[in-house]
Amino acid sequence: MAAPDVKQQQYNAEQIQVLEGLEPVRKRPGMYIGTTGPRGLHHLVYEVVDNSIDEAIAGFCKNIDVTIKADNSIMVEDDGRGMPVDLHPKLKIPAVEVIHTVLHAGGKFGGGGYKVSGGLHGVGASVVNALSEIMEVEIKRNGNIYRQVYSRGKAVTPLEIVGEAGKKTGSRTVFKPDSEIFDEIEFSYDTLEHRLREMAFLNKGIKIQLKDEREGQKKKELFHYEGGIKEFVKYMNKNKEVIHPDVIYFDLSKKDMEVEVAMQYTDRYNELILSYANNINTTEGGTHMIGFKAALTRVFNDYAKRSKYIKDSDEGLTGEDVREGLTAIVSVKLLSPQFEGQTKTKLGNSEMRGFVETTTNENLMAFLEENPQQARIIIDKCLRASRAREAARKARELTRRKGVLDSIALPGKLADCSEKDPALSEIFLVEGDSAGGSAKMGRDRKRQAILPLRGKILNVEKARLDKILNSEEIKNMITAFGCNIGEDFSEEKLRYHKIIIMTDADVDGAHIRTLLLTFFYRYMKPLIEGGYVYIAQPPLYRTIKGKDVYYTYSEREQERLLNEIGRQGIKPPQRYKGLGEMDAEQLWETTMDFNKRTLIQVTIEDMAMADDIFTILMGDKVPPRKKFIEENAKYVKNLDI
Repeated sequence: MAAPDVKQQQYNAEQIQVLEGLEPVRKRPGMYIGTTGPRGLHHLVYEVVDNSIDEAIAGFCKNIDVTIKADNSIMVEDDGRGMPVDLHPKLKIPAVEVIHTVLHAGGKFGGGGYKVSGGLHGVGASVVNALSEIMEVEIKRNGNIYRQVYSRGKAVTPLEIVGEAGKKTGSRTVFKPDSEIFDEIEFSYDTLEHRLREMAFLNKGIKIQLKDEREGQKKKELFHYEGGIKEFVKYMNKNKEVIHPDVIYFDLSKKDMEVEVAMQYTDRYNELILSYANNINTTEGGTHMIGFKAALTRVFNDYAKRSKYIKDSDEGLTGEDVREGLTAIVSVKLLSPQFEGQTKTKLGNSEMRGFVETTTNENLMAFLEENPQQARIIIDKCLRASRAREAARKARELTRRKGVLDSIALPGKLADCSEKDPALSEIFLVEGDSAGGSAKMGRDRKRQAILPLRGKILNVEKARLDKILNSEEIKNMITAFGCNIGEDFSEEKLRYHKIIIMTDADVDGAHIRTLLLTFFYRYMKPLIEGGYVYIAQPPLYRTIKGKDVYYTYSEREQERLLNEIGRQGIKPPQRYKGLGEMDAEQLWETTMDFNKRTLIQVTIEDMAMADDIFTILMGDKVPPRKKFIEENAKYVKNLDI
């Protein structure tokens, strides 16, 4: 962004506007951080870091240090201006205390504190305080070091001067999440690493250091990218084959808006386009994505026709054609973002569509004209995608004429349920015919459908849609679900609102599960995004002592059980190697009974990370997969060799 103006530099108590009093955050934490599980726990860190990032965007901060302390508390320190410490004109308490004890108080609500802010709701510091057992803030400002301590939403000490700061400025926050609120308070280094790296990519030049001081986990990393989102695209393509050398990059600042775009094509069959508004990942897209995609399709069609790659009379390239294999980042910054959608991650500002579309039109066309060799490679890729799409369309029409993709011609292997309401219906994808037999016998026939799968399905990571539609097992799934695939996908036609993967607890079962998840992620992503995909958790052990029967789901749980009930008089514990070893009653009781079973819902926490994992596990390159296995082998339990 442009250099800070004089008005921005006046960051003091007057600019901390109070929108409303403190709400009972502790009673309803989900309203503010989404969940009290791991995602919500890590969200606390992001809220504090976002305040430092805002200082960086405004031009006042260059270094941010995030430390997981030995006691699992978090410390975030920056070299910004330091939070205001003067008295708030309305509340007559120090501004820093207002920031940490009053909800909706901060420099992000039009008080002139920040021109562009990444804070989505501006509730960060007070919510973190409300959900922390202890929180300590130190501020270097006015030549002094100020300190105040809070707990569970309240200040427990007054603001005090505790030392001299000289010419240094900045803020340091240390907090420990409240175990009364969170299911567990153990921070994941990997989760924080991914988010902080992303923030460093999105704000070029800023230095973010992550350090772990916990016993046995000590490590440190610095994230610093002068190339910004250009380096982000290179990072996301590191395990893929790129088809042209240059990352296409352009940006434009105009009035209160800024757009940055970086993009590069790979030899893959799927797209990965990430969009951001004020550093917030707009996972549901929005006006900036609409503008970018519209320009992309128009530019490639105009260039292809002008360069005689396609005739004026031809149908032209579709959006799917020009996005196949594309990795792109679209990052916008604006004064007053309006977020919509179910999770408030869809940008709604109408002016952004035209701004991004025009900028992309001009700059992308200029790149193609100035780099004809790279342009030809990309256009060839788009034309191949177009031919494959046409082949897939014909394959769909052919199979539809035969009734294969119509719900009236359900696959013969499917044992359907009688319930017609999709919200009450579920389908189990079961590995093998023997397990399928037990599942069919033990199920609730009214609400539970069973589809046995024979062997391992096609690895869709290495195949286009036309080839995928020739796979019998995949066609059976598409037909059973009723919602079709690709551009014909229709969530309204989905016949089951729970699609449950039920495979053996061994290596083969894990591989089949991964193949299925790859298929859903690449070609039926709305199923995952809509929360329809689940993984069943069959037991690992069946233990009998006297007349009592116990089921346990992990080695640790089994060991705990044996310690509790004693090892004397136990029949040799049965260790299940496959679902087929259970009879119908056991399978129902442990894995399918609505009241007793455990299901894991499949979600996409982070699009870039998900794409990278599927690329590593199911892609062509062996070295990244070997490295992944070496690094994660220590986490594998119950491996049968």
